[in-house]
Amino acid sequence: MTGRRDVIKAGLATLAGTQAISAWAADKSKDKDKDKPRPQPAAPLMTKAVPSTGERLAAIGVGTNNYSPTTPDERAARREVLAGLTAAGASVIDTAPAYGQSEKVIGELLADIGNRKQAFVATKVAARDGKLEEGVAMIEESKRRLKTEVLDLVQIHSLTGVDVLFPHLADLKRKGQIRYFGITTSSSSQHDQMVELINSQPLDFIQVDYSLGNRAAADKVLPAALAKRVGVLINLPFGGRRDGNLFSRLGDRDDLPDWAGEIDAKSWGQIFLKYVVSHPAVTAAIPGMTKVAHLEDNLAALRGRMPDAAMRARIERYWDQNFDA
Repeated sequence: MTGRRDVIKAGLATLAGTQAISAWAADKSKDKDKDKPRPQPAAPLMTKAVPSTGERLAAIGVGTNNYSPTTPDERAARREVLAGLTAAGASVIDTAPAYGQSEKVIGELLADIGNRKQAFVATKVAARDGKLEEGVAMIEESKRRLKTEVLDLVQIHSLTGVDVLFPHLADLKRKGQIRYFGITTSSSSQHDQMVELINSQPLDFIQVDYSLGNRAAADKVLPAALAKRVGVLINLPFGGRRDGNLFSRLGDRDDLPDWAGEIDAKSWGQIFLKYVVSHPAVTAAIPGMTKVAHLEDNLAALRGRMPDAAMRARIERYWDQNFDA
């Protein structure tokens, strides 16, 4: 088997049907082709249910912290990812006002592609110093930038301003201006506070940091979300700045363990994602993606066999013994 970096370098689709992603995403959607039927992959992506409604989402979406392109080529590459995402049957796009021009770029690209109805757009809000007015203005600006009247998910960014924002978000949900609301963190120092809010608030979603190399959320946060039937988005599924990027910890090792075939993983990226999304509490992982080759490799993790509890424990032991410095 080849490693993830070899797959990407060669530009290969990692499983049957992923060629359809490239076929659609490579089309720049000239005006005459704007309504061209979108090819679908042969094998469907694994989906998971949103606990509060039963709505099903493909278990991998895209994080867009790096969606402020500075050149036409960069913008075109991000367009390919957003087009390919929904063409493959996935939908979750996570952004935030704090991510530079991300909201504006996503709004423009989805409008140009014509796939806003197929996308599940999640953004964030904050109320620093408890100022609700800031949060209200932020949500209105997000709607304007994203070119939508209804936001699929609004999350309180890093738990900032939860006291004043919870009543406002609940009111917007009742009015049909947002479909779901929740909270986020990417720091284990906020996990205890997150658990308290899971247990005390009527949340639809949380977003939390979790990866094979950073399993702290599995101690309390993920069990609390599972018990309270709260959806879970996973940020940093490939690790982050504080706990170390998982690919960098692999070093030069592209060879896969002999057990990778037992879960139909053809790259380390697929191992990392299969491990994350196979957790029973997890609804979807949102790795950052700016290239369609990464999209193909990542979405391939949603096809084939998934790790059961015994395999998850085996993956953890292997990682800890070989890469946990």
